Amino acid sequence: MRAVVQRVSRARVTIEERVVGEIAAGLVILLGVGREDAPAAAGAFAEKIANLRIFEDEQGKMNRSLLDANGSALVVSQFTLYGDARGQRRPSFLAAAPPGQAKALYEEFAERLRKLGITVATGIFQAMMSVELVNEGPVTILIDSDKTF
Repeated sequence: MRAVVQRVSRARVTIEERVVGEIAAGLVILLGVGREDAPAAAGAFAEKIANLRIFEDEQGKMNRSLLDANGSALVVSQFTLYGDARGQRRPSFLAAAPPGQAKALYEEFAERLRKLGITVATGIFQAMMSVELVNEGPVTILIDSDKTF
């Protein structure tokens, strides 16, 4: 799994001008599922992201997690995180999971965050979405379950 994690003061996802998911302070998590990802990866990835210490404490240091900050999460499926543009000008998406596998793990990831006590909003899988956010900091973290970066 791969994720782009952004600390936000607010964010929302719209489809055809209709808001389908919205949060106040928390994290926007753009989530990509890889072809080789197993169901266990969703739980471990949710645990890692929920506990990332990227929120400021009283001294202004990034020492608090999403759980500590009582923030929400907006999870948006994004297969393009597995795009490989090293070859030609058009990225290859062969490493991305097929839709059935990706949807199941995307939903499992969101559910695992909920089980940790986090309020979760989502986009709609395979829909053309517009994502609006206010990145606080800005803080943006790239995470890969295979630890390639």
